[in-house]
Amino acid sequence: MSQFEQNQPLFSFSPNKEPNLLNPLVLAYLGDAIYDTYIRMYLISRSHHKPNHLHHEATKFVSAKAQAQYLKIWLPHLSEEEQDIVRRGRNAKSASIPKNADVLDYRHSTAFECLIGYLYYKQQHDRLSQLLKMIIDDYEKRI
Repeated sequence: MSQFEQNQPLFSFSPNKEPNLLNPLVLAYLGDAIYDTYIRMYLISRSHHKPNHLHHEATKFVSAKAQAQYLKIWLPHLSEEEQDIVRRGRNAKSASIPKNADVLDYRHSTAFECLIGYLYYKQQHDRLSQLLKMIIDDYEKRI
């Protein structure tokens, strides 16, 4: 019986192998979606809901440059295991780099997304929430 037929909760799929064995770009792919959803939910929880404003604010969080900066905030707080995942994500060879992103920022943003994907798949939701809260706290200090 498939997960669809078992009436499983949303996002209940498990990887077909251990998360630390997945390609770091696959983890970054997941991490990008999780992070984007988290930021959108945060912004919607605030009072200003005009779509243009939401999009403008979201770019402060989700650009390669912003994610690279947030990774720097996280680095002193990461365990050895988390640092290893960050290294794997940073060193992953992507087929392309966006035109509007610096190569170093892009690699660090990939590492950032890779760690998010890894923690999500490991079901370390408390740890992931703790790290994501650091981003929100930093943002709210600046507004």
